[in-house]
Amino acid sequence: MNRILQTAIFISLFLAIYISLNSYVTLRLGSLLGIKRYYLYFVIAFVTLGLPATMFIENRFPNIITKVIYTVSALWMGALLFLFVTLILYELIRPFYSVPFAGFIILGITLILSFISIINASTIAVKHINVPLGANVTIAQISDLHVGTIRNSAYLKEIAYLINKEDPDIVMITGDLVDASAPLHKSMFSPFNQLRAPVYFVTGNHETYEGVDKVYALFEGTKITPLKNQAVKWDGIQVVGIEFSTDKTYLKQQLSKMNITQPSVLMYHPPMSMEDAKAAGINLQLSGHTHNGQIFPFNFIVQLVFNKIRGLYDLDDFYLYISPGTGTWGPYMRLGSRNEITIIKLNV
Repeated sequence: MNRILQTAIFISLFLAIYISLNSYVTLRLGSLLGIKRYYLYFVIAFVTLGLPATMFIENRFPNIITKVIYTVSALWMGALLFLFVTLILYELIRPFYSVPFAGFIILGITLILSFISIINASTIAVKHINVPLGANVTIAQISDLHVGTIRNSAYLKEIAYLINKEDPDIVMITGDLVDASAPLHKSMFSPFNQLRAPVYFVTGNHETYEGVDKVYALFEGTKITPLKNQAVKWDGIQVVGIEFSTDKTYLKQQLSKMNITQPSVLMYHPPMSMEDAKAAGINLQLSGHTHNGQIFPFNFIVQLVFNKIRGLYDLDDFYLYISPGTGTWGPYMRLGSRNEITIIKLNV
């Protein structure tokens, strides 16, 4: 599936869901607040078109106004989820109990949850795990940073500082380093040149939307080394990097072309095809993509798509670690999840 078709499908599905949610939330909440219906149609149009329109303009003609509108629109996306869930709970309660000032209560709950989520999204946790892999190597895994309008070089500078404090032997970026919400340039990634350890990278779905070759060109002259369906030897382990694909057989196809040696660590963005990785002789798969749902209760929906969405899994002499992500997509918000740098200590 080519990049244009993938992007078109993603945008179409997103807009269909986004328009439906905005319509329900705006009309129902407006009714509870006593706002006349014809005003609400203007609100629906504004909040629905605001995000894609400013993404388009910000990507081509960035300026302070588009950045502010994009940031507000992205935050609205997170607030929209809270409004939707709270309204559904209200609909379930309403037949049994009359809730006075329901519209204002729903708005208040949403504001509180949004504030907590924004604060949570501004922090970065460092998590340490041990994996018995027959090697003495420390890996720093980061994933899903989504560098763009909201996350930029200042955020990468903080990431680099925290990683250097942990002094890992190697850094692995498991996809979605870019966000495609703003023009990208090489200087954005210059903070990673401060990393003392070598840095390997594989693509995620957002690199596919942006254009893989365009993203690779941005890394020229930086410490970031893309692995393009390659296996490299490094300090006693084999590092395998497979590019993102929507084809469920892609990982198996690519691994079958390689001479996998042990101990081996696979970098592959989506947490899928683990059986194929194990059958090929991979010992540890590092993935991301899920964000652990990013905003509760979205994690329940993500779990319907991916059975495993966060943390370390021991699958009979094969290990899988799914990062909850080191950044955020869309709203600068996290609830029930966190931004994480994962320090993985491989030991005998």
